[in-house]
Amino acid sequence: MLRLNLEQLRTFLMVVRSGGVVRAAQSLNVTQPAVTARIRALEETLGTPVFDRAAGSARLTKRGELLLQHAQRLEALANNIERDVVDPEGVEGHLRIGASETIAQSWLPDFVSELNATFPQLRIELNVDVSINLRNAVLAREIDLAFLLGPISEYSVQNVALPSFALDWYASGSADLTKGAASRLFDKPVITYAKNTRPFRELSNEVQTRIGGDVALFPSSSLSAAIRLVTSGLGVAALPKSLADPLVASGELCTFDPGWVPEPLLFTASYVADPPSQVTDKATEIAISIAKAHAGT
Repeated sequence: MLRLNLEQLRTFLMVVRSGGVVRAAQSLNVTQPAVTARIRALEETLGTPVFDRAAGSARLTKRGELLLQHAQRLEALANNIERDVVDPEGVEGHLRIGASETIAQSWLPDFVSELNATFPQLRIELNVDVSINLRNAVLAREIDLAFLLGPISEYSVQNVALPSFALDWYASGSADLTKGAASRLFDKPVITYAKNTRPFRELSNEVQTRIGGDVALFPSSSLSAAIRLVTSGLGVAALPKSLADPLVASGELCTFDPGWVPEPLLFTASYVADPPSQVTDKATEIAISIAKAHAGT
């Protein structure tokens, strides 16, 4: 009977899915020589090459194609065992999480705390970045689960809707909101989300249409920096209410009504669904629960 190693089979599957040894090593968080050694050991056990190295490291041989079908079945069985039998407290592994700053300043700490309580042995890696970079990292399999302005339009990606963030207009708490002065608030720059994001494009179009093309837009990839710019009186911004309203209560910000507000920010929990991961699925469930609790839904 063959002594097949499940780790070797998972490595084989990752090389196929990611298109080569380099990306497979990044996704598995191991070195390239380790990936190569696992594939060599698998081929020695089977007594046949599974990759046609003359055509490229990720091109399967005919026997490699047959192995792929069986490996996928074994992977599904292993995942079912992990889901139904293994105690979550004994699950070990590495989960790479990406989050936009809006999420990071909102419910991300509670999510990480709950995830750690569910999987005490799980190593969690966090990356806070703009959504376009998170999207690219998910597609490159450099991040396992991302909370971003979504969805990601790619057939391999699973997108799960998260509660949205309603926006409102804010100025410095010291701003003059009397009728004549309030009409001049847009004389100052509008602090926006980073360029190449959907909120920036939508806000830019609305501002030009409703107010005029002479309004200055200051894009910022840092939400915390944008908030500081507004509190200091250097501009105005449409900000997530859940993050800005506490500063209204403290007097650092004030709301104003120009007659319209941008559409809410729509976020998704997005991840590559192949291979399936019970840890990622459970993490997504936790994220939805925590996000809904913060949104009051």
